[in-house]
Amino acid sequence: MYISEFFIVFPEGDVQEIRGRLPFNSLVDMNGNVLGLPLPTNKMIVFKVAGIKTEEKKGSSTTYHFLDLLSAEELLGYTKS
Repeated sequence: MYISEFFIVFPEGDVQEIRGRLPFNSLVDMNGNVLGLPLPTNKMIVFKVAGIKTEEKKGSSTTYHFLDLLSAEELLGYTKS
């Protein structure tokens, strides 16, 4: 039996388990869900997947997705207007 675990790591160091692997550079919400583009507004809490690390052990793998918080100014490039 092989176990795969996936986690997001917030900028302040908190860790939360998520359902699956996230693409590098994707935009995600606080629960690790990938957000569709364009974003409806720049007044949202949005993180960008800045790094991915996978640790493999016998019978398991653990993947960590390191997140960066984006500012409202940075999000303007991802909105409709």
